[in-house]
Amino acid sequence: MSSNDYKSEEETLGKAYDARLMRRLLSYIAPYKKYVIFAIFLNIIVAALGPVRPLLTKIAIDDYIDKSDYSGLLTIGLLLFGSLLLQAFIQYFLTYYTQYLGQKTLYDLRTQIFNHIQKLALKFFDKTPIGRIVTRATNDVEALGELFSSGIVMVFSDVFIILWILAFMFFMDVRLSLVSLSVLPVLIYGTFLFKRKARESYRDVRLHLARLNSYMQEHITGMSVVKIFHKEKDELKKFSSINKDYRTANIKSIFYYAIFYPSVELLSSIAVGLIVWYGGGEVLQNTLTENALTIGVLFAFIQYTEMFFRPIRDLSEKYNIMQTAMASSERIFKLLDDNTIIKNAEHPQKLESVKGKIEFKNVWFAYNDDNYILKNISFTINPGETVAIVGHTGAGKSSIINILSRFYDINKGDIFIDGINIKEIDKSDLRKHISVVLQDVFLFSGDIKSNINLNNKDIPLEKVTEAAKVVGADQFIESLPGKYNEEVKERGATLSVGQKQLISFARALAYDPHILILDEATSSIDTESEQLIQKAIEKLLVGRTAIVIAHRLSTIQNSDKIIVLHKGEIRETGNHQELLAKHGIYYKLYQLQYKEQEILTS
Repeated sequence: MSSNDYKSEEETLGKAYDARLMRRLLSYIAPYKKYVIFAIFLNIIVAALGPVRPLLTKIAIDDYIDKSDYSGLLTIGLLLFGSLLLQAFIQYFLTYYTQYLGQKTLYDLRTQIFNHIQKLALKFFDKTPIGRIVTRATNDVEALGELFSSGIVMVFSDVFIILWILAFMFFMDVRLSLVSLSVLPVLIYGTFLFKRKARESYRDVRLHLARLNSYMQEHITGMSVVKIFHKEKDELKKFSSINKDYRTANIKSIFYYAIFYPSVELLSSIAVGLIVWYGGGEVLQNTLTENALTIGVLFAFIQYTEMFFRPIRDLSEKYNIMQTAMASSERIFKLLDDNTIIKNAEHPQKLESVKGKIEFKNVWFAYNDDNYILKNISFTINPGETVAIVGHTGAGKSSIINILSRFYDINKGDIFIDGINIKEIDKSDLRKHISVVLQDVFLFSGDIKSNINLNNKDIPLEKVTEAAKVVGADQFIESLPGKYNEEVKERGATLSVGQKQLISFARALAYDPHILILDEATSSIDTESEQLIQKAIEKLLVGRTAIVIAHRLSTIQNSDKIIVLHKGEIRETGNHQELLAKHGIYYKLYQLQYKEQEILTS
């Protein structure tokens, strides 16, 4: 993660509340507004039931205990017990519905994020670390869970409790209410001071956590390099330093919370002390007057004061949830607003009865700005032809595959399939007729069968086994204990490079494409497997248009046409014998590989 990334994240964390972000977050709750309304209704009831108990206690003391009325006292006791049961019953439904609301909202948000990620062009993934994308869809979404389930709705509970307590207090005795609330200015000042300090410390915690995650991701991925060059001790020292900064930031954050909560408890105790001092004096001095303060009122006010400061502490916790949510939502919406998408035409054309004619006309392409990888590329591949593309590393060979499949859009020129500009073809329709076998094969966790048909219901096991037989993959698959149901670990860790490549060939064939692209697909295969695959390829290519990007020139000698790329331009075109006769770039490449082969076999 670059310094700019840290800076932008720090700026994001500077806001504890952003009305624009909150409105957008609330839009995810809108489909479940009936649950929100029901939860708020339950909140109002639960908030009222708590302050009812001190009132009942006051009545019990003044009207029944003081008068030795045992039957009345029993009635009040039953009412107290009933209020507790009712509150517990309603609290159950309130907790269930708020959590249900939160999980439904998170489900929708995660689905939207994953759906958006799949729509993004490869250009986005070129510039964005995978770890950061995963964090957005997991950690950042989870951080919103508390906001949706116990933040937005449950904050009403704290507010209603405070309002109900104030209403009961002022109804019972105005003077004692003012005395108990005399500490409120100090509490408000302390809360704002805590909020400012907590925001600063929270920003530091998230910043150091981002550095820690970035460092771990990078060095775990590059662990082989660390081990080869014996850098374990040096990297451990660097990690310890970053880890120490993160620990220090957390301790600082804990310090402010450790100060705030006892301070609230202290103010609560002071308020109780003031009530006892003032109220107790009033009770002693006015025992015979009509409006005298009673023991029951004094006892109720002590309970009310303790209850009043409890939601104050909870609101400070909600503030922490709000900070986390604002930071996470900012990053999530930044991802969702990213418009790095290859767009379809407004009225895309359908590819029907595909023949497989490919035309490049004056194509220019750059991954970044005007640094062109391909320059004025023009060629035609007729239906059923096999065309090889060769050239040095960086010549632009793989870029031709990327733009033909519309993983990237070209800067200038046109590309046609059967006379239709690929920009006018729906992307999914276009890619449905193209199969690509890459050098770096990616296998998913699952089994052999699902890695060939990619869980496509239109490709049954019979078609999977047939494709595997054609490419020769069935020989090693049948030797596995589970055969086509054999478990495949993450990225195919339990299979050899050659076996993974054979599976990718079977995968391409199973989808029965009209256009087949082999991107240095045999470079990781041993000589014996290569000979087997070459025979299978001859069968594969019958009736199909094929583009073969090859590192080993021996594998493309029978191609109908060979295109030689050099620094993004077409320098030579012809078949194998014609290009050798020119004594140009292709001839030099062939001679170089021929000499390398002689050295290896000698």
